[in-house]
Amino acid sequence: MQNVTRLCHTKSLVSVNGQFPGPKLIAREGDQVLIKVVNQVPNNISLHWHGIRQLRSGWADGPAYITQCPIQTGQSYVYNYTIVGQRGTLWYHAHISWLRSTVYGPLIILPKRGVPYPFAKPHKEVPMIFGEWFNADTEAIIRQATQTGGGPNVSDAYTINGLPGPLYNCSAKDTFRLRVKPGKTYLLRLINAALNDELFFSIANHTVTVVEADAIYVKPFETETILIAPGQTTNVLLKTKSSYPSASFFMTARPYVTGQGTFDNSTVAGILEYEPPKQTKGAHSRTSIKNLQLFKPILPALNDTNFATKFSNKLRSLNSKNFPANVPLNVDRKFFFTVGLGTNPCNHKNNQTCQGPTNTTMFAASISNISFTMPTKALLQSHYSGQSHGVYSPKFPWSPIVPFNYTGTPPNNTMVSNGTNLMVLPYNTSVELVMQDTSILGAESHPLHLHGFNFFVVGQGFGNFDPNKDPRNFNLVDPIERNTVGVPSGGWAAIRFLADNPGVWFMHCHLEVHTSWGLRMAWLVLDGDKPDQKLLPPPADLPKC
Repeated sequence: MQNVTRLCHTKSLVSVNGQFPGPKLIAREGDQVLIKVVNQVPNNISLHWHGIRQLRSGWADGPAYITQCPIQTGQSYVYNYTIVGQRGTLWYHAHISWLRSTVYGPLIILPKRGVPYPFAKPHKEVPMIFGEWFNADTEAIIRQATQTGGGPNVSDAYTINGLPGPLYNCSAKDTFRLRVKPGKTYLLRLINAALNDELFFSIANHTVTVVEADAIYVKPFETETILIAPGQTTNVLLKTKSSYPSASFFMTARPYVTGQGTFDNSTVAGILEYEPPKQTKGAHSRTSIKNLQLFKPILPALNDTNFATKFSNKLRSLNSKNFPANVPLNVDRKFFFTVGLGTNPCNHKNNQTCQGPTNTTMFAASISNISFTMPTKALLQSHYSGQSHGVYSPKFPWSPIVPFNYTGTPPNNTMVSNGTNLMVLPYNTSVELVMQDTSILGAESHPLHLHGFNFFVVGQGFGNFDPNKDPRNFNLVDPIERNTVGVPSGGWAAIRFLADNPGVWFMHCHLEVHTSWGLRMAWLVLDGDKPDQKLLPPPADLPKC
């Protein structure tokens, strides 16, 4: 636990090595990584290495009760994995309840020694991780929301590298400052670690070049603003002005909002400062930075879905000789899942009324109308030990059991079913999955994250997916490859991946409130026949439930 003060409010929070955000971890492609996590807080904890493929090492993936039981107070666990065929910006975060609100940090994978970036080497590399600050204890916030059935309280500020910046009360001293030299190129490693918000980000009077997303190189393109969903990472090149501009520049981020619920309508700002030229003898001392003009960027409107769509359409895999886009062209299994909100009946102990959509219902969320019930034993251990009976059902539906007009007038019955259902895949199955947003309780953009795999986003669109027409427009040449995709508000996204990684792999919305409400499921990929196609045995120190 660490005492941290932001917005003139001090609270004790869970931190990594006393740091908030947690320390930057740096490895190289091909490295074996060993991270010993010792739990010195009252909460159970587990850590997820977001975007790491975890080939055959699912025991190190980290989501609590999926691949491991959490690490209990006073206990430790060594996460042990090898980074295979990946390089770029990823991150790590707590993966239990809402502890990732403070437990997160950058995970940077450098290319193998002697292997260059597919762009000119930058002068300097700077990680910038967006977060959300809550004055209250986030565990108390989600506990209260779960009990009342209502929406949880929203954050008090957004942060860059843990700092809210000068647009918030009492925060001028807590401002992230990026000092740059004229005529240089900086690689900004942007990470969205916010709990519940997609963010627009822009630097006043500067354009950036996007070169990577989710640790996959992309065809470079210039933009003044980027959109980044929770869980996603984006590397951009910032080319500074050729001469000293005698000005400073705000770097700001604020939310992209599509849902009906309340949200934190505020803006985090950092400051881009140029180093002034060294003065000749006898000249005045450096210009006071305080007196410089400070430019502000213009960000898109909070609900600018048009910008969001255009931005995501620009993202394409590099698809070069060295970095090919190996899109599965033949598909073994096609799945159609709905993602969205719904309701559960009020928990009628003490005759309480709920604060959900009605006073007799609680908010819920689901995939294909199944709201995922978190097990009390870890799914991967249950599967591996052959003791899965009563822990999970291996029968997740291939498509919704009751079809309806997904983006039209919602059905009268908004109740979800509840269960712990897994989709079972034979080793090396090629999968096409269409994820369809629904208009139940309002259409909303959902950043869906798949553990254990990268996938190709072969198509997206608005309205209901048309299985006869829409696949004709799929991009099977250079689609973006990533680990987290925003399913468009009132629309759909189609992804393809090869199930070449045995284990149990969580898939969930990276808006933490939706995950808490049940917008989550898991894939069970069976072992292959060959020794190198089987899950490695569990480590001896795997935490017990």
